Order: sequence, then structure tokens, then C-alpha cells
Amino acid sequence: MQVNILLPNQIFAQLSGISNLIIETPSGSFGILPHRLDCITPLLPGILTYQCSNQEPQFIAIDQGVLVKTGKQVSISVRRAIGGQSLETLQQAVTQEFINLDEEQQALRAVLAKLESGFLKQFSSLSKQ
Repeated sequence: MQVNILLPNQIFAQLSGISNLIIETPSGSFGILPHRLDCITPLLPGILTYQCSNQEPQFIAIDQGVLVKTGKQVSISVRRAIGGQSLETLQQAVTQEFINLDEEQQALRAVLAKLESGFLKQFSSLSKQ
């Protein structure tokens, strides 16, 4: 199978020669083999596992998204993805990503709070006039 993993602003990976793929969906975890019927399914955040012939399984942490399978072509569109050779290195990368997201969210909340307070001050000054 040919697997393309797409992010909103770039192509994360283009994989070929994939013999099986395991994904997490709202209905549960299931595998995709090359001769599976065509399908489309939403994806849950989790670990995508794929394997090429005669190689060890590879892992990619993905955020929510959608999978489309047509023939031997699989397109996966997700918000974020992090690749790793082993589950241990992947866990470290995901942990670091969550730390970075938490810092970004705190900064965003501070900016939004300033915007809200500025808006309320302007609104209250208009109502006094």
C-alpha cells in the first residue's frame, strides 16, 4: 500500500510498500490490509502502527483526523503527527509536545484575557457616555 500522512500545512510522510496498518477509530482499533475494501473513517488521537514486508513495526503518534482508503492508496489527514522508531522515543517526543502545547495555551489564554478586559473597559466607557 501507499500511505500519505498529511498535516494542515505540509506532507508529514509518504510511505510505500506498507503491508499492514493499524489505526484507532471511534468504533475501536482495526487493521487495514492491501486488499481491504475502500473506506473512509474518522481517526482518534493515538498510535498509528504500520509495517513493511519483513521489517519491524513502526509507530506514529497522531492527533484526530480522517483516513481515506481507495484501492492501494491510503490518505491520512491529521492535525499533528510525531514519528518514532520505538514506543519509548515516541513517548518522550509526545510528552515534550504536550509541554510545548501547554506553554502555548497559557500564553494564548493571557492574551485573550487582556483582549477581553480591554473590550470590557471600552464597552463600559461607551455605556457611561
